[in-house]
Amino acid sequence: MNVYFSCSLTGGRDDEAVYGRIVDYLLDLGHSVPTAHLARPEVMDLERVVDPNGIFHRDLAWIRSCDALIAEVSTPSHGVGYEVAYALGLGKPVLCCHRSGAVVSKMITGNDSPGMTVRSYSAGGEMLAAVDEFLSGLASPPGS
Repeated sequence: MNVYFSCSLTGGRDDEAVYGRIVDYLLDLGHSVPTAHLARPEVMDLERVVDPNGIFHRDLAWIRSCDALIAEVSTPSHGVGYEVAYALGLGKPVLCCHRSGAVVSKMITGNDSPGMTVRSYSAGGEMLAAVDEFLSGLASPPGS
């Protein structure tokens, strides 16, 4: 499955270790994650050299081609919110996960759009279980 992973970049990187766990888990399961680099410490240096318009068009193309979007939303981010809304508008299934107790926008937690799943977690095992539950609920796309 092709999974777009979304996380905060300029909003803060305090959850970078969590991002890495999610992406590594997805990759270990055999999924394709075009945005795997977003979970890595060097991402800010990599993204700094790409034109903003280039990033915008690249990321929207990746969302259009993905089977699902998984976002870690504990750290507020305009870009993540945009990507979540864009994916939902395309009818893509979306999982937004966040640390228990994190202040998350009500535009995320109150979103009852078809395909939208929001889960909180208090430990890494709970987070990965939420990812498993989300992925197991998706039908395999033709040809996969």
